[in-house]
Amino acid sequence: MSNDFLWFAGIPFPNLGFKVEILKKLRDEFVVKDEDVVTVTYPKSGTNWLIEILCLIHSKGDPKWIQSVPIWERSPWLETEDGNKLLNNKGGSRFLTSHLPIQLFPKSLFSSNAKVIYLIRNPRDVLVSGYFFWSMTKFLKRSESLEQYFEWFIQGNVVYGSWFDHIHGWMPMRERNTFLILSYEELKQDIRGTVEKICQFLGKKLEPEELSLVVKNSSFQAMKENNMSNYSLLNDVFLSQDVLITRKGMSGDWKNHLTVAQAEAFDKLFQEKMTDLPQELLPWK
Repeated sequence: MSNDFLWFAGIPFPNLGFKVEILKKLRDEFVVKDEDVVTVTYPKSGTNWLIEILCLIHSKGDPKWIQSVPIWERSPWLETEDGNKLLNNKGGSRFLTSHLPIQLFPKSLFSSNAKVIYLIRNPRDVLVSGYFFWSMTKFLKRSESLEQYFEWFIQGNVVYGSWFDHIHGWMPMRERNTFLILSYEELKQDIRGTVEKICQFLGKKLEPEELSLVVKNSSFQAMKENNMSNYSLLNDVFLSQDVLITRKGMSGDWKNHLTVAQAEAFDKLFQEKMTDLPQELLPWK
């Protein structure tokens, strides 16, 4: 699979929209500002949902911004060619988005007061969601089956590398007061309470009716119907026709797709690799 990715520092990236020279410069030259808000995730962990929530918190629930500006312009991707250019030209506070493992992240982050939200998700759901999503892209080799993708995933031979390594890399940041860990599952279980937690972390105050608007306008259905958020605008370039970034938006879908043998093999690997992390950090452990 080595020819199907753009490789940098041992991590596979998509071949489209990424450049080695940008990835090289990021660590040493990109300046993360104190006033920035950074969303960091492993792919297929609820990234766009969190971005939508952050944008709506910023606008106090008013959907005009999210309905008129594409999501990748509201919170540009740090490591992509287009996103990097947008961020370098943005003044003032910025929303940043990234899937980068911690060792490739700009060093300036670690001496800044920028707020970082790290969103995690049950890796079994990440695996299944990734299989369906990457199978519909135009810029990566498609797996022949879920069985094949399962092997790729547990070996770390997927874009952005190993889920296990990504989690281990970022978890030590949890001791900082500028770092918040959220799970996709808690967003699903208590969206209002989690939005309140995000507001508290960011130092933002919303009135009850504004909070209700954030919850309403960031719902799965609202995002699915919003062309500025569902990535349908990029179908011709990156995705197969009529494919939306929002597929099911549910937790536990892996149970509908992984075999008993796969689930058991994954559980065994998970216990081996994640035993050093506290149970409360990984609610699906």
